Amino acid sequence: GIFGWRSHQTITPDFLSLLRFNHPKMPYHCCPAQIGPSVLDCDMASLASEAKKALAAGAKYLHLDVMDGHFVPTISFGPYVIQCLRNHVPDCHFDCHMMTSEPEKWVEAVAKAKATGDKGSQISYTFHYEATEPRGITQEVIDKIKANGMKVGLTISPDTPVEAILKYADQIDVALIMTVYPGKGGQSFIEHCMSKVRAIRAAYPNLDIEVDGGVKPQTIDMAAEAGANLIVSGSGVYKAKDMAENISIMQRSVEKFGNGKIDDELTPIRSDKE
Repeated sequence: GIFGWRSHQTITPDFLSLLRFNHPKMPYHCCPAQIGPSVLDCDMASLASEAKKALAAGAKYLHLDVMDGHFVPTISFGPYVIQCLRNHVPDCHFDCHMMTSEPEKWVEAVAKAKATGDKGSQISYTFHYEATEPRGITQEVIDKIKANGMKVGLTISPDTPVEAILKYADQIDVALIMTVYPGKGGQSFIEHCMSKVRAIRAAYPNLDIEVDGGVKPQTIDMAAEAGANLIVSGSGVYKAKDMAENISIMQRSVEKFGNGKIDDELTPIRSDKE
């Protein structure tokens, strides 16, 4: 299923170096390809309808960026908006990306947006290593998220080495590799961050690996070939001329380059006109 971790393989520092500099072809993995639109690029005044529009176009989950104005300069929205959105999209997985200086403060409030009934928690709480590790509380936050019944996500910014993720990877459900600097608009996809994706995929072949920042049909193949299976795309979905087409193109890339499917097995190309 989505956002689930499995057992891992140990890799050496020498192999990490090989992955960084030689860009070997990664073996295929079986983690499901999922496209998650970032709602920051939608018409936020119509969040519920914009969310439903993306899901109808083929998105599998929603990426919700919570920004506090401290960890990043921008303020977006908080847990109450997420709780309200749950009333309109009860069965969707919410991927909550906490770009906050103190992510430990908002765990219980975000957990109130968990889905009820047969769908389980349907929510992941992803926080930044850079916000917790200097204070020595990364483990505490992981434990708190689990205690509140949510999936655990850990993310690192472009300048943070992959070892930060690997240190905790056997305890998390999703590893998010930022491919732009958090909280700054208008950036391009940072290709060298794909070495981190390759390193995590080599060590944890069944872990959900997510990429976020500048990912769209023009850059998706690099992420898919590196081993990412969860794809966050903002403008690539909400600014697209054809939302369903863009989502299906990105889905097919992960299926082809990540899962090793042949063309006949790929998700069909869709169109908003359908």
